[in-house]
Amino acid sequence: MRILLVAGMPGAGKEELLGVARSMGIPFLRMGDIVREFHATSGTDLSVGAFANSQREELGKDIWARRALDRMHGDIFLVDGCRSMDEVRSYRSLSDDVLIVGVYAPPAARYERLVRRGRDDAPRDIGEFEARDSREIGWGLSDVLALADVMILNDADLESFRIRAAEALEAML
Repeated sequence: MRILLVAGMPGAGKEELLGVARSMGIPFLRMGDIVREFHATSGTDLSVGAFANSQREELGKDIWARRALDRMHGDIFLVDGCRSMDEVRSYRSLSDDVLIVGVYAPPAARYERLVRRGRDDAPRDIGEFEARDSREIGWGLSDVLALADVMILNDADLESFRIRAAEALEAML
């Protein structure tokens, strides 16, 4: 099984990449969905991010990858939201064919996108945005991005990014 691990800072364009993958028939899962699913049944008062971090500290840095592994199937599978090299190693224990796909967008663009999409976890101000970035980097996301096999730049209009994403994914099929 070829596993494509998608990594990117919040607001970089990972969800748009998933839309392109869906249109190409590439199965995927979002690690964030798994985190939110476990959070919803945990009974904790912690925020989703704090819960994810507490689970990493309590059960190992690769806990979210281990929980995702049994949901994967097929010849190629895309996993959105890889945040640490421990998670990368977990996926590599399942397959010798693992590629890291980085998605990069400048911080100002990411902040604007996060505020505009208005999800529950949207930053209320730049300080909250920077704190979230620091948390993600603290989990090891910067290491994953630095070791990406493919980096897709998302610094222009949406259609340009979709074209770049489709070309990158096609090259990995």
